[in-house]
Amino acid sequence: MKRILLVLLMLALTMPALADQQKPGKGIKVQPARATWNTGYFQEALVRAGLKELGYNVKKPKELQNPLFYQALALGDLDYWTNGWFPVHDGQMPKNFYEKGEKVGYVVKAGGLQGYMVSKKEVEKYNIQSLADFNRPEVKEAFDANGDGKADLTACPAGWGCEATIAHHMKAYGLGDDINLIKASYSASMADVLARYKSGEPAFFYTWAPNWTIFKLKPGEDVVWMNVPEIKPTEAQMPQVDRLTMSGVTGAVSDPIKLGFVAADIQIVANKEFLAANPAAKAFFKVFTLPLGDINEQNTKMQEGEKSQKDIERHVKEWIAKHQEKWNGWLEVARKAAL
Repeated sequence: MKRILLVLLMLALTMPALADQQKPGKGIKVQPARATWNTGYFQEALVRAGLKELGYNVKKPKELQNPLFYQALALGDLDYWTNGWFPVHDGQMPKNFYEKGEKVGYVVKAGGLQGYMVSKKEVEKYNIQSLADFNRPEVKEAFDANGDGKADLTACPAGWGCEATIAHHMKAYGLGDDINLIKASYSASMADVLARYKSGEPAFFYTWAPNWTIFKLKPGEDVVWMNVPEIKPTEAQMPQVDRLTMSGVTGAVSDPIKLGFVAADIQIVANKEFLAANPAAKAFFKVFTLPLGDINEQNTKMQEGEKSQKDIERHVKEWIAKHQEKWNGWLEVARKAAL
């Protein structure tokens, strides 16, 4: 009997320790942020779910434009986000940002493909090969939906990293008098593009991958990736100018194609003090990664109406259930890092 009691006592003493190992973040409050574009919501929700399983008290993410996020992170008001696009975001960070912040891991390495897309029917009809063709009167007229004499391009809302790059292109290629930039809500603007395309109208828009747009308007079938006239990098693009031209892009108007946008690395960005104090969280950030196809699939569900926060949380649970072994492996790596 004494031996049994001794064993029970030892088990009682070790159980809290085992529980703590399973929940290394127990009692620690975490404040994430997320981007203003909804195609980045899924990975944010997945990472938040992982931290919660590790015991962290993760607050509702604050939705911020890029420059505000990086400033708040450097000030210590936020702990991390999953929506860093590099080098696109480099120019939106405060001075000496990397003294306070750090990139961790790769959500998708070189997976952030960006560029301009044009409806294939019009590309073939007018022999459109680059943005320079939009200064031709017949091309401008074909893509002029509002009658202002300019081709209408669904571009980036204010505050997005791509906004400055598109503005640079308009100036560098002398297209300011030829192309009208539509900067309203991207999802609403693209829904309008899709509706007009289905009714037989031309399509001209900026997009990126991962994104639902390239599921609804398929590259090579409905639309094609378009060249910029020549490579004229922004200052932020200079270190990776070779990534402004890509080969083997499905549905491109030419191969290789001069996209004019760097194929970006999508990365988690976190406060250095937070990472130092939370090795489990840092380890999870390092191993967390997603296939582009999985993000595109979830983004398409959102565009088709499953866009509430409850829907996104359900998508997260479904993804975890489908990839349970991988998920458990990530959590195990994080727990070992905290020992």
